[in-house]
Amino acid sequence: MAQPPSSTDDEPVPAAPGASRSGTLMMCAAAGLVLIAGLVNGHGDSAGPGPAGAPRPAAAAGQSAATSSPRPTTTESGRPVGKHLPRSAPVRLRIPKIWVDAPFTDLHIGSTGQLEPPPAADTNLVGWHAKGAAPGETGTAVIAGHVDTKTSAAVFANLGELKKDDVFYVDRADGTTATFRVYDTETFEKSDFPSDRVYDDTPRAEARLITCAGDYDRSVHDYTDNLVVFARLV
Repeated sequence: MAQPPSSTDDEPVPAAPGASRSGTLMMCAAAGLVLIAGLVNGHGDSAGPGPAGAPRPAAAAGQSAATSSPRPTTTESGRPVGKHLPRSAPVRLRIPKIWVDAPFTDLHIGSTGQLEPPPAADTNLVGWHAKGAAPGETGTAVIAGHVDTKTSAAVFANLGELKKDDVFYVDRADGTTATFRVYDTETFEKSDFPSDRVYDDTPRAEARLITCAGDYDRSVHDYTDNLVVFARLV
């Protein structure tokens, strides 16, 4: 991937995601739901508008019960759906392949109609759309994390290394662990982000891991792309 031009002023220029990072990096978290490109960078600036579209709130919000393993069920029409767990908040994300072991924070839609990103000061923190499906629950759980900050790499710096059949784990408040297997990874331009494909609920428990990718656009203080990891509960 082409590197951003060298800086001639005091503004830091980020390296490519996954590369060695130093104090010259900007922060980016792929946390926008209504406007996926509405991210906050290391200077606190908001990026320009992106494509519309948002995931629906979880149908089972407020329901919670402990279980030791995923279970199949059927819809009201009797159509079978995939394995799933009862609703329970996530507490920790573990991705052994890329050395991620991070706590969760709740993310909510702000006054701008965008999902607020995780706090910029904590490089080892992921957020989930708390009004959407919980990881392991039927539907699409959205998990966002920063790729870097002004001072160091962040929790999703190496997210691009995940490939099909890699696994990750979400420890949940009810004491269960949801295990996900990756089935696809794609990078999308923020100006042409497929919101329906990424965010629409599915008849089985799925998760999306999202962060920034591509080149850094100095004119809008944001990365050009989003990296999305698609995974299913197993």
